[in-house]
Amino acid sequence: MQSKATTPKEYLASLEPERRKAIEAVRKVVKANLDPKIKEIMSYGMLGYCIPRSVYKYGYHCNPDQPLPFINLGSQKNHMALYLFCIYGNDKEVAWFEKAWKKTGKKLDMGKSCLRFKKLEDISLEVIGEAVSRMSAEKFIEQYEAALEGTAAGKKLAKLRAKEEGGAAPAKKTAAKKKAATKKAAKKAAKKAPARKKAPAKKKAAKKTAAKKAPARKKTAKKAAKKTAARKKKS
Repeated sequence: MQSKATTPKEYLASLEPERRKAIEAVRKVVKANLDPKIKEIMSYGMLGYCIPRSVYKYGYHCNPDQPLPFINLGSQKNHMALYLFCIYGNDKEVAWFEKAWKKTGKKLDMGKSCLRFKKLEDISLEVIGEAVSRMSAEKFIEQYEAALEGTAAGKKLAKLRAKEEGGAAPAKKTAAKKKAATKKAAKKAAKKAPARKKAPAKKKAAKKTAAKKAPARKKTAKKAAKKTAARKKKS
């Protein structure tokens, strides 16, 4: 349930007293453990804790004009929710969170990143605070970019960075591309070059026969010359 409030103060004022009390308690713990580089804003109609573009200029891949989401906290129709994007996709952090939560004896109602609760007593503020403090802005950016690798958004980010660096691709990739281009050109040249015509089989056979007959003709000519010389002597 998105709010039209433009500031956190307005948002909190718009909530029912019981929900306001719960949201304020979670907000207090989040802010106390948050990396100073992460700022509180209104995001997606909720309280948002984001890495501003002054820290991470590329923004959120779904909307690069928006800062990178870290946590969201809001009051929904049937429950309240804490969106822990800071541990989303990080198996190690998720495993730690689930283990720490289990030790509290409280029931964990959580999706991939959304922690749902209906009253303050349903959640552990201590575990939430520690989860927030375990993730710095730098660590989260690294985790976020690693998750994007191989995706369309990740490729777009890589191209943008390469462009900013002068469009120079890594040396290894450039060499590999040149090698591939050379091979491709060689193959094309080989296809275009006319194939050498093979001599017809009959011509080859004729040449062989002629080569065999040549010595025999020479012998016959010598014999004829000897006979002619002998006749002249007799006469």
